Amino acid sequence: MRGVHRSKPLQEIIMEAQKLASKGVKEIVIIGQDTTYWGLDIDEYKKRSLSVVLSELSKIKGIEWIRLMYAYPSRFPEDLISTIRDTDNICNYIDIPVQHISDNVLKSMRRGITKKALTDLLYRLKNEIPGIAVRTTLITGYPDETDEDFTELLDFVKEFKFDRLGVFTYSHEDGTYAANIPDRIPQKEKLNRQKILLDAQREISVRKNLESVGQVVKVLIDRKESDYYIGRSYKDSPEIDQEIYISGSELDIGEFYDVRIFDAEEFDLFGEIIIN
Repeated sequence: MRGVHRSKPLQEIIMEAQKLASKGVKEIVIIGQDTTYWGLDIDEYKKRSLSVVLSELSKIKGIEWIRLMYAYPSRFPEDLISTIRDTDNICNYIDIPVQHISDNVLKSMRRGITKKALTDLLYRLKNEIPGIAVRTTLITGYPDETDEDFTELLDFVKEFKFDRLGVFTYSHEDGTYAANIPDRIPQKEKLNRQKILLDAQREISVRKNLESVGQVVKVLIDRKESDYYIGRSYKDSPEIDQEIYISGSELDIGEFYDVRIFDAEEFDLFGEIIIN
C-alpha cells in the first residue's frame, strides 16, 4: 500500500454497519491500514478520533460485538482505552501490531515509538480493560536485528504473554526505508528465529487454554464441519484466531450460545452448550 491515510466518512461507516445489521450480522470488525489514524484528515476532528466511530457503531441495534483490528501503538489515542472498557458491545479485544520491542529495531523501522512507551501502553491495556485479549504481530530477521535484539524480543513475548500472536520473517520490499539496508540475515536464521518465537507462544497458548477449562463463555457460531459446530469467543477474530468446537447439539449458525469449556489444545478449545 502506498499513499496517505484517508479516513472513511463516519456516515458511510454507520450506513454500512446498519445495512449489515439489517441482514442479521451480529459482529463487525473495524479494519484499516492504521485504524487509530481515523479523524486526523477530517476537518471536524483534526485528531485521532476512533472513539467517535466506535461509540456511534455501538448504538446500532443488533450489533452485539464490535472488534478493533490494526490499532498501531504509535500515537495511540488514550481515550480508546475507556471507550473499549466502558462500552458493552465493544469486545475487550485489540489487535495492536507491535512488530518488535527493541529500541534499536524500532528506531531503524521508524515505528515512531520507544520500548518504554510501547510496553507502558501494552500494560495499560492489560491492567485497565478487564479480561482484554491482546493480539499482535511481530517481524523477525529485520536487517538491523542483532542476536541481542532478538533475545530481548523473545524475553518480552514470554513476559507479557500475548493472547494471540503471529510472526513474520522480514522480506525486502522496494520503496520502503528498509530497502536501503542490506538484507544481511540469512533466510535460514530468519526461519529459526520465527520458530523460536512461535514455540514460545505455543507454550503460552497451552497454559492460557488450560486455564479456560471449566469456564462458561459466550460463543458466536460460525459454521458446522462434520460433527462439530465451530465458534469463537470475544477473544478471537474470525479466520485468524483460535476456535471452539462444540458437539452434541443442534445450533443455529450466526447465533450466540453459552458454552462450558471442557477440554483444550494448543490453539483450540472444546465445549458443550449450557442448557438453560
